[in-house]
Parts: sequence; C-alpha cells; structure tokens
Amino acid sequence: MRDGEAPSREQTEPRLKVVAMRPARPLRCSPFRAVLGGLLLVAGLQLLYLSLLPGLQGRGRRRGGGGGGGGGSPSHGLPDPEPERRRRELSRALEGGGQPDPSGRYRLYPDVSRAPVLSRRPRPGHVLGLATHCSANNLHHLPGLVRRWRAPLSLALFATAADLPEALRALHLLGLHCPGVRELVAFTLVTPARVPAAFPPGEAEPEEAQAWDPDLESDLEPELPPPCRRALRPVLRLRRRFANYGLANASYPGNLLRNAARRALPSRYVAVIDVDMLPSGGLHRRLLELLSAAGPGPGPTVYVLPALEMRRSRRVPADKAELQRLYQVGEVRPFYGELCPRCHAPTNYSRWINLAAGPGLGVAYTLAWSDPWEPFYLGPRSVPPYDERFEQYGFNRISQACELHVAGYSFAVLDNAFLIHKGFKVAGEFHPQKDNENRHNRVLFRQFKQELKQKYPESPRRC
Repeated sequence: MRDGEAPSREQTEPRLKVVAMRPARPLRCSPFRAVLGGLLLVAGLQLLYLSLLPGLQGRGRRRGGGGGGGGGSPSHGLPDPEPERRRRELSRALEGGGQPDPSGRYRLYPDVSRAPVLSRRPRPGHVLGLATHCSANNLHHLPGLVRRWRAPLSLALFATAADLPEALRALHLLGLHCPGVRELVAFTLVTPARVPAAFPPGEAEPEEAQAWDPDLESDLEPELPPPCRRALRPVLRLRRRFANYGLANASYPGNLLRNAARRALPSRYVAVIDVDMLPSGGLHRRLLELLSAAGPGPGPTVYVLPALEMRRSRRVPADKAELQRLYQVGEVRPFYGELCPRCHAPTNYSRWINLAAGPGLGVAYTLAWSDPWEPFYLGPRSVPPYDERFEQYGFNRISQACELHVAGYSFAVLDNAFLIHKGFKVAGEFHPQKDNENRHNRVLFRQFKQELKQKYPESPRRC
C-alpha cells in the first residue's frame, strides 16, 4: 500500500475478526475442582500441625510439671511424665538404705524429695530457714505451714512400718498438687532401723476403695486447692488410727527429728517449731530485716517466738493487732496454758500482749532462762543440738533450752512475732502413756543436768 491510499476491505477484515474472537468470559469452577481444592487445603494444614506437634507437646509437659500442678498434661490428653519422674527420684533415694543414727535404732534418708531449695546456689532466702518435724498422721499440717511461711523449710518425717506406705504416697502427692511444697520443702525420712523403706506400688489409694469422711478435713486451711486436699487423704485417715505420739510399736524420736531437720537446711539461722504451729504473717521477711539490722550483742542470743493457742473454730490471726483482740475475749491464750502453765510462763505473756502492735519487728525484752521454760526460738546453726535420748513426751525442748542457758545464751523475746496453735491443748487428746513417758524423761533430765556441769565446767550457770 502506498502513502495516501485508503486500505482495502481485505486488509482490514482479519484484524476485526481477531478482536471479535476474544470476548471477556467469566471464570467458572466445577464442583469437582472445589472439592479437590478443599482436600488439598486440609492435607496441608494436617502436615503443618504434625510438624509443630513435638514443640506443642514439650510446652504442655513443662506447664503440667510445675510444683503445684496436676498429674496430666493439659494438651492433647497425653500422659504427663513428671509424676513418674518424681516417683523414680523418690525410689532411688530409698534404695541406698539410708544412714543409721548414732544409736543404731533409726535410719535417716536425707532429701528424699530432691528439693530444689537445697540444690540451688545460696541466695538471700538461705539466711533463714524453718525446721519442723512430724509423724505421718500429722503430715496434713504441712501445706498450711508452707503457705504461711513462704520460704525454705525442712521437715523430718517419722514413719513406722504401719504407716510408711501412706507417708510415702502423701510425700509424693504433696509435691505434685500442693503449692510451694515441691519448691520450698526438703524432706528427711526417718524410720525404725528394721523397717525397709520402699515406694509402694500404685499412684494412690483409689477414691472408691473407702468411703470418705469430710470431717477429717476440718483442720485444713480452706484456701488449699481441691487437688491438694485430695492428696492428703491417705494421711488424714491415719488420724483415726494413731493419736499424737501413740504410734504402733515405735517411740517418737522428737529430738532426733529436730536435729535432722536443722541439718538439712543450708541457712545460717534456723527457727525450730512443731508442724502444727503457724507463724504470724510475713514472719520470714520481717525476721530477715531484723537479722540484717541486728549488730553484735554482748553474748550469744536466740530470739524467742511467743507461742499461743486458739479455739479451733477461729480463723488464724495474721498480725498481733488481730491476736490482741482475740486474746482479750478469751479466744486465744498462752500455749500449754492448761496442761503446763509453767512451761511457757517465763515468756511473760501479760507483758508481751500489752505491748503496742506495729509493722516492724524488734526485741521487746531479754530474759534469762528459768526451769521449766521451753520456748520456740530462732537461733544460729551453732546452737547446741537437741539431746536425742529424749523420746516420746516430756523434757525434749526443756533440755535443749537448759543447755543454751548453761552455754551462755540469752533469750530475746520478739515484740510483733508469734506462733499460733489451732486448737486448745487439753488433757483428753493425749495418748494413755503420756504420764509414764513424762516420768521416765524427768529422771533422764536430772542425769542430763549433771552431765552439763562436766560439759561446761567454766560456766557459772546451772539449770
């Protein structure tokens, strides 16, 4: 075609046909293709889930294996390995056969629970610890004590052949289900020398095996979570079989247990109390402040924690101001106020209770020991050990306080700290052999006082 000429029809028609043959048409998807696409999407999601599953399981197990958790993993219904791991740890701790005590009558299994509080490097909490002891039928007091103290704690647990299975099951379950027990408590198991210690088969006594009496839980703190309360049922049933020190074919070695509990703690200072006593609120923190501020005194000193008892139906007071109100109306009284008033009279409760309550903690007054004072106290690790010949009831704590006196210690009574026993101590709750045991230990105490003259020949003090 030359310039200036119009195009012919033949030259323009093919282009018009090409344009006409490419109309815009809507996209369509057949039902078969939709189903196929959905299946491919589901398969892809399943592959992604399977690739992430190991990590999800690991996180679920770590969450389920914490100190106060339950016995199963919260994800996917898979079994939690933590209970079985702890069971193996406890079994291995028992396999060695323990250590004999100096008398050869008992065996000690230190740190059977492999307590984390003992395995960590020293920290501020290791300045001060709490040592306590009990038989298996009193183990139910421990969760409440842990909740109140909230710091390192050592418990020496005495178990006989008759109650050892329940004691070991409870020890295992408390660490799994009761808050703070696994993290804060170091257990030392003590048994008669001829009693073999082995972890019993089975997780725990089946719920349906025996009818459960809710009245057995009356002494438990209402704040304890239900899994912890259920974990205590094996030992709560023992309360109906054994009363106080009335154990089956065994003597309760209280002073041996106190010494074992003290030795288990790495703390520079240790408070030794009975397991059924609760400290005033925030006591660990306030004692740490007191110890850090206290300078060197004129001589060795222990700090007395005034002990009181209250009606069982009352809520345990948190501070001294609340305690004072209950004291004025007769709901609280000095510890052993009915059974042995002289045993705690030197504390001078009428003077102590009238001191103004305050947020701080200090020394109210300092006393010299007088017979038969048996105060609960906080002291350094260097204090003389308890004499382990004193067993069952009578003179076990008096003998140690007597030795502290002869060794030159003074007794500083703290102003805003206290211990409280839930329930009044009355004669009817003791075992029938109590008076005979007391007479036997009184004779031993006379011998003990003569021995102190030889042990501390330069001391001008006598018991």
